[in-house]
Amino acid sequence: MMIIKKIYILALATIILPLYASYADDIVLFSGNSNQQLAQEIADHLDLELGSATVAKFNDGEINIQLHTNVRQKDIFIIQSTCHTEHNSINDNLIELFLLIRTMKRSSARSITVVIPYYGYARQDRKTAPRVPISAADVAAMLEQAGIDRVLTIDLHCGQIQGFFRDIPVDNLYASPLFAAHIADQDMQNIVVISPDAGGVQRASKFQSHLQKMGIPSNMALISKQRSGAGVIDSMQLIGSVEGADAIIVDDLCDTGGTLIKAAELIKTKGARRVFAVITHPVFSHNALSKIGSSIIDKMIITNTIPLCGDIPANITYISVASLFAEAIQRIHNGESVSALFE
Repeated sequence: MMIIKKIYILALATIILPLYASYADDIVLFSGNSNQQLAQEIADHLDLELGSATVAKFNDGEINIQLHTNVRQKDIFIIQSTCHTEHNSINDNLIELFLLIRTMKRSSARSITVVIPYYGYARQDRKTAPRVPISAADVAAMLEQAGIDRVLTIDLHCGQIQGFFRDIPVDNLYASPLFAAHIADQDMQNIVVISPDAGGVQRASKFQSHLQKMGIPSNMALISKQRSGAGVIDSMQLIGSVEGADAIIVDDLCDTGGTLIKAAELIKTKGARRVFAVITHPVFSHNALSKIGSSIIDKMIITNTIPLCGDIPANITYISVASLFAEAIQRIHNGESVSALFE
């Protein structure tokens, strides 16, 4: 009987190990310089090593790319946020991504999926003045012309960006299940979910629905803003009640932090017990971190789509989106549904 068991185990090994080897051999993950820590976390979740490549700069600042891992007839996933980082501008990271794509194409990759945790230029999604570009669409056209087969991202600033990629699928994941799971572990009472503007109502509603699935009741409120220019708020009004509530502001990104802090102050004056914020993309320009640290925001929960630079205030905590991206990558590679992850 023991001999039969050993034969059975060996037989399974001869089937499973080649399948795993095939999986590991057919997929290669690469990272640019924008968010190497997140890329490594994703690779760890998939039990893969990141592909070896030189992604650097020549003396004059030109991007220098060279692959050291064979990509011929492989499914390639390039992980790169097009954000500002400590040593690179948004445009540096965008050109890194573009040249990595072109290098993969010239090296006979079978397929190329770009994993863009943070999609730069997303806020320039329409013409707001005469003779200006629609930069979010133009960046999409550039990447598509470079030869990509698919885009994987999370919490795009606006849904129409998916349509800017004309001939390839775009999988836009949601961080709201991760945020809801984190909130479930907090001691919160009388929760009110707040959208910071009319455009964010759907995002806040989705977050509220995930809280409801976890058995956490909540109400909704909305902040109505009047702007006189980009990032300039003339007035704010709160629509809904937050009296005695733990208020949670839900937004896709935080840039300078000024608008968010004003919203938190308004909510506190309306009687909220505590003010929280859940923000997917921590852009944090200029002195945003210090402003948030000294603000009345009790806790801000962010993700690691953008690496943080500088001292992190005590009222900011982050959760990782690595497991979510890893699951999506595995599903894409195996030809399985990605839409199941939306729930």
